[in-house]
Amino acid sequence: MTTLAGQTALVTGGSRGIGRAIAVALGGAGAHVVVNYRERADAAGETVQAIVAAGGTGEAAGFDVGDAGAVRAAVEAVVDGRGRLDILVNNAGFSVDTLLLRLKDEDWERVLRTNLSGVFHCTKAALRAMVRARYGRIVNVSSVVAEMGNAGQVAYGAAKAGIVGFTKSLAREVASRGVTVNAVAPGFVETEMTAVLTPEQKAFYTNVIPAGRIASPDDVAAAVAFLASPAAGYVTGHVLHVNGGLYM
Repeated sequence: MTTLAGQTALVTGGSRGIGRAIAVALGGAGAHVVVNYRERADAAGETVQAIVAAGGTGEAAGFDVGDAGAVRAAVEAVVDGRGRLDILVNNAGFSVDTLLLRLKDEDWERVLRTNLSGVFHCTKAALRAMVRARYGRIVNVSSVVAEMGNAGQVAYGAAKAGIVGFTKSLAREVASRGVTVNAVAPGFVETEMTAVLTPEQKAFYTNVIPAGRIASPDDVAAAVAFLASPAAGYVTGHVLHVNGGLYM
């Protein structure tokens, strides 16, 4: 992959799982990575340690992506401290899984606040520095659920589908400024979110995935690292599916 030496990246939800793998991949490629977390400062610190072990540099930044004021302050601190912000990876997210008729209003709001409004807040805050520099890479983490749907994930699916529309629309707005906006849509990935699946459920999904396995976070991180690199300068408004053929 093309080196990211000298660049600064912000990865939201970078304390564990897919976010940690993305942060380590970008750090290993030479970027200084700001690892966002909301509650798990210890886990974010472990991610920074992993970045350093991979040969990179990084720091942790605690803020809630759903809080517009906190996001603005955090991004301003990054730009003031580093003098630039080249890469934004909107990865922070969570899910409340239940059938629609059982879904509480407050859970619907919580899921959209983090998964969709968080993308809006972080991107708006980061975009000014990118437009001014006439260079930027924004990568949003969506989901296969945005395309194929999944029973019990109405809120999560709606938020992740919203990210796709957000990505494509913003890509048209900022392409002339040297900023690309893309999305990665993972399928089933071995993370804390899928750890609750029973062995029988995991066997079922493994059988229906043409690749014959559930993805690792590194599979997703590799796709994000490409889209975040100078090599992807002519790719924008694209949704890259990383699902082993589960959805085509």
